[in-house]
Amino acid sequence: MKERIEQKFREIFGAEPIMYASAGRINLIGEHTDYNGGFVFPGAVDKCIMVAIRPNGTDTVHVYSLDLDKRADFGLREEDAPKDQWARYVFGVCRETIKRGGKVEGFDAVFAGNVPLGAGMSSSAALESAFAYALNDLFNDNRIEKFELARIGQDTEHNYCGVNCGIMDQFASVFGKEGCLMRLDCRSGEYQYYPFKPVGYRLVLLDSQVKHELVGSPYNRRRQSCEYVAQTLGIETLRDATMDDLNRIEDKISEEDYRRARYVIGEKDRVLAVCDALERGDYETVGRCMYETHDGLSKDYEVSCEELDFLNDIARENGVTGSRIMGGGFGGCTINLVKNEIYDKFIADAKAKFAEKYGHEPRVIDVVISDGARRLD
Repeated sequence: MKERIEQKFREIFGAEPIMYASAGRINLIGEHTDYNGGFVFPGAVDKCIMVAIRPNGTDTVHVYSLDLDKRADFGLREEDAPKDQWARYVFGVCRETIKRGGKVEGFDAVFAGNVPLGAGMSSSAALESAFAYALNDLFNDNRIEKFELARIGQDTEHNYCGVNCGIMDQFASVFGKEGCLMRLDCRSGEYQYYPFKPVGYRLVLLDSQVKHELVGSPYNRRRQSCEYVAQTLGIETLRDATMDDLNRIEDKISEEDYRRARYVIGEKDRVLAVCDALERGDYETVGRCMYETHDGLSKDYEVSCEELDFLNDIARENGVTGSRIMGGGFGGCTINLVKNEIYDKFIADAKAKFAEKYGHEPRVIDVVISDGARRLD
């Protein structure tokens, strides 16, 4: 992929580029907790967005998406925003960097990626983080600290792409470290690396290939539910709520808002339980928490779908240690913690049963925990 991108850059712009990359991510547990001030537990993976880039000495950006075979050209003022959604990610990173007092000048860029689209692995965050890292390196001598690079990506989503997302995806893309998952406190910004090299197990995603669209979607409505419950409780976010607190106001909120909050409060506690279990090497507890998360996302938060519930059922039938929907929901994939000795049987069974029911096999994505945003040699 790197050679292909470099070659296209030379072909279009007639110069040698500087190369950057940033990773997609998985999240072992902690879904829809980031914007509720809770904990998440992501890791960067060996699937990335790669950018070839070079300053061009003007005040205009020329960017080409190799995967889409599309080009956009735009200035760096607010009124220069491009119409194409894919280009708005790049424009947003430029603008958010400038808003923070950072320097951005015109540049030429070509990018492509192998982060599977629609699987909940945050290709958009990888794109934002790759460009944020590159602009910091090229124009700002890396003076913008790494957490602010993640916020640049998050604010790009908020202000230019219409998704009111939390910080987890961009954090994972920027801070990812090979062989480690990260527990992030989304309120304080504190984080801790946890070595994740489970002997005898594999992490695999099963992509339903049902595409989800988060812009202007039920994602934002669920966030509003959580904010309303927190407001009713008189607290900033559901991070500070307990089940006793929630039960106390059950008669003051809708049944739907109650279920949304019940899931979030339970998920906050599950992330901490998984961290403790990993320190003990207790992968059975990790797996049990993953199944509990799936049940909550499916029944209380209602962001699953028939295909993902079906894949989760197949995992249970095959004795898979843990399985759950991963990502914002409304399609995408399940993440599965699978013992090596049952891996082949599980994959074969999932492919056959899913194809029989839905007419196509799920896409199998083995993942390796890898590094996040970086300059490539």
